[in-house]
Amino acid sequence: MAAGVGQPVPNFGVSNWVQGVPTNFDRERDHIVVLEVFQVNCPGCFLYAIPEAMRVYDKYRGDGVRVIGLATAFEDFDRNTLENLKLLARTGQVIGETRKALAMSGQLQEGNRLPYKIPFPLGMDNLTRLSGEPGRDTIMDLIYPQIPDFDSRPENYRVEIIQRVKGYLRSKAYSAETFDKFALRGTPSTILVDRKGILRDVTFGRTDYLEEMIRGILSED
Repeated sequence: MAAGVGQPVPNFGVSNWVQGVPTNFDRERDHIVVLEVFQVNCPGCFLYAIPEAMRVYDKYRGDGVRVIGLATAFEDFDRNTLENLKLLARTGQVIGETRKALAMSGQLQEGNRLPYKIPFPLGMDNLTRLSGEPGRDTIMDLIYPQIPDFDSRPENYRVEIIQRVKGYLRSKAYSAETFDKFALRGTPSTILVDRKGILRDVTFGRTDYLEEMIRGILSED
């Protein structure tokens, strides 16, 4: 089953660290953790999520807030790769649709490079090549977080949804551990964990209320 908000958080999956000291949720107890899950070929990740994560890092790192970046892949597997993440960490160079979007908005330096260096640890999600038919548990782990009352829906509806999810899983070349474990809907996604290791929020897209949530956790005893 997917990780649940309000429950002890499981560790995220990571295959490689390309920047910073290796860590995970169980190593960050007594800290608030912001895990920013992105893809290197994701314009929105670099237009909004990464800059926001950097602002949180700069503003709250002295208050015991840890920010971690985790690159994943649920599409464009030829671009969302460990090699391109290493290139990003080493040189600031971006690729694909990310490069096009940032170039159009005038946010790149010469050589298709970011005008800043991402300051927090960066890792790569644990990817497993898929083969064969997806199992029922895998299918339901994707359905239940999105449709909690799925079992009470009409049979024809349930059959249709299961077939859709099967088709989606068949189209995937890889399974990404963190993406699947937290039932993420896309990137960017932000995972917020409190100082007791409790999962407090999982958000897809822009998180305009992230700082408010962090301040709320900081104010707790």
